[in-house]
Amino acid sequence: MGVSSEALAQSRQTISAYEDYAEQYDAIVRHVPNVKEQASLKRLVAIAGTGGRILEVGSGAGYDADFLETLGVKVRRTDATKRFLELQAARGKHGELLDLITDDLGGPYDAVLALCVLIHVPRDETDQVLAKIAGSLRRGGAFLVSMRNGDGETSGEYHTVYWRRDDFAARLEGAGLVLIRDDFNVGRNSEEWNTFLAVKPA
Repeated sequence: MGVSSEALAQSRQTISAYEDYAEQYDAIVRHVPNVKEQASLKRLVAIAGTGGRILEVGSGAGYDADFLETLGVKVRRTDATKRFLELQAARGKHGELLDLITDDLGGPYDAVLALCVLIHVPRDETDQVLAKIAGSLRRGGAFLVSMRNGDGETSGEYHTVYWRRDDFAARLEGAGLVLIRDDFNVGRNSEEWNTFLAVKPA
């Protein structure tokens, strides 16, 4: 099934907004994951295995990847926003341009990481994207993803889609993944987030 022209337009608008905002985003985002985020990333690595290969989609400024690499895994850093990749390159980190909606993901990977990224995938494209991610994982591989909690979506510069916990869990299961853990937390500006850890059956 192809990607709708509306979905592509929404995606391009969001990417364009991040191109303009990347440096400000880099200035406000944590350069080291907090304790809860570190625990989630460690659980991902425990499944991927030491020396495992992890695909990170939406690497942004790359600080989660920095932390993962201290745990002994290899991270393929990717983002659809060129400016984020330039900011990483300025720190000596190599990243690749990759659009989660339109591009092939490669693989098989030991794990896939998508934090604060799938919130920008149009609702009608979510199942297709999750199936693509599941297809890029080895058997027994893990997927860590965080989603905004709530209903509906917002348009404007950053197209943002909200999912209730049970609804998104059903989407993961529909993609052939098994949910093994989920956590709820309140982030910056009182935003509610659900973080899911799922695995591809061995």
